[in-house]
Amino acid sequence: MSTEALFFFFRIPLKQLLNYLHKKVSNIHASQFKFQKSPSFVLRSGLTDCDTLVFNVEGTLLKSSSLFPYFMLVAFEAGSLLRALLLFLLYPFTCLVREEMGIKMMVMICFFGIKKASFRAGSAVLPKFFLEDVGIEGFEMMRRGRKKVAVSCLPRVMVESFLRDYLEVDIVVGRELKVVGGYFVGLMEEKKKDMSGLEAIFGDDQKRSCRTAIGINNLNRPIAHHFFSHCKDVYLMSEADRTSWHHLPRDKYTKPLIFHDGRLALRPTPLSTLAMFMWVPFGSCLAIFRIIVALSLPNKISLPILVFSGLRLKLTAKPKGSPSVLTAKQNKPKGLLYVCNHRTLLDPLYISFALSKPVTAVTYSLSRLSELLAPIRTVRLTRDRDQDGKMMDKLLSQGDLVVCPEGTTCREPYLLRFSPLFSEMSDNIIPVAMDSHVSMFHGTTAGGLKCLDPLFFLMNPCPSYNIQFLEKVSGASCHDGGESRFHVANHVQSELGKALGFECTSLNRKDKYLTLAGNEGIV
Repeated sequence: MSTEALFFFFRIPLKQLLNYLHKKVSNIHASQFKFQKSPSFVLRSGLTDCDTLVFNVEGTLLKSSSLFPYFMLVAFEAGSLLRALLLFLLYPFTCLVREEMGIKMMVMICFFGIKKASFRAGSAVLPKFFLEDVGIEGFEMMRRGRKKVAVSCLPRVMVESFLRDYLEVDIVVGRELKVVGGYFVGLMEEKKKDMSGLEAIFGDDQKRSCRTAIGINNLNRPIAHHFFSHCKDVYLMSEADRTSWHHLPRDKYTKPLIFHDGRLALRPTPLSTLAMFMWVPFGSCLAIFRIIVALSLPNKISLPILVFSGLRLKLTAKPKGSPSVLTAKQNKPKGLLYVCNHRTLLDPLYISFALSKPVTAVTYSLSRLSELLAPIRTVRLTRDRDQDGKMMDKLLSQGDLVVCPEGTTCREPYLLRFSPLFSEMSDNIIPVAMDSHVSMFHGTTAGGLKCLDPLFFLMNPCPSYNIQFLEKVSGASCHDGGESRFHVANHVQSELGKALGFECTSLNRKDKYLTLAGNEGIV
């Protein structure tokens, strides 16, 4: 019996398949395969000794069987709201055809007309959602192979960054997209039995490598790729076992997920996507209403209205009327310096609401529209240390000042490196721990329009902020030693990390934008 004939039996019902597999097969070409649907058996087997592990991404690594959310992310983030709406309306038709044809239809809708050079959703958006869908049981099986080969039915540009960067997969075998004039045309290259790829996977000595290669596939998915036919053993797992897996915890990630981009905060399943499209018209009007209220009414009147509209603010340990500080040289009152981590552009505004008084905010990059609409005073910094220091000292002499020394926002529970400039500006620094939560849209972006950040944040039904004022910290001028400003900055970062439960890193704005947007983030 040939290998192709053996693979034909994957399409028959489970009972018939198991009965067939229990029969003795005399042909040596067919008897080289072993089949087992229990993942626990794979963990107990000699999988630890295999040189090469070939596995199906959608059938053995991810918990969900639906590929719609990943295509919706591409359509919404790399395309537009109209493209996403078109995909949603045509999705029922993709369910009526075979899986291969359905994928081709979604590829056409999502990728047609997208510029290849500017497509970054595969590296900036999709890895977060893929990681949240990985089952820990499948992850542990994948790590058993010395060389890991991932086979996917999705376009390679969608899965390669997730598999290589975050799961340390050695080789990714996916569908290639056709490109004309630098733009995707929405078509995939036809599957070919490229024998030259076997050398890259199994090495020069293919016969010896194949004798130690293991394949893992889903029982409900046909083994369509010829790489599996070169494996010594092929294990099958059932759909019931896969759906009962547990999600991979964040601390088990091979590489921590610190940066990710995109506007959607929810996983766009068909039902959640329907809810999103129903909410967008009302949410847009609600966001505009919230902006008008915040700009036109005083705090005492606007705050109750904003709370009634769904905005939430939880305040912890509000400072008790800290007095102004007298400068030694001018003998004039100097404002307080509030140092906070950066979650969204609205951080200083929420601090102003929490203090029930106006403050001035300094920022490295702010769109002209956001600057004009801001209900508090905002001042741009130039990234020139001497010039920015003089500007901040002048602003402190005029009142309280809010600064975000990270220089950019970070969505995940991590703190970026703190610039030490703030530690030289005041001897009375009040660290402020900020955390925000959204349910539908993110209010930050690295590759999109920053002027829309406040709008997207306020479009959420009930966006919330948690603010915690910490104990006062002395500035660098109170310490001896040339490196004291760095010690103060690191100390403030550490205290904020402890209060929030976030992990401190040495990454900065440049690292974020190189990862998400391919530039250094200079505006």
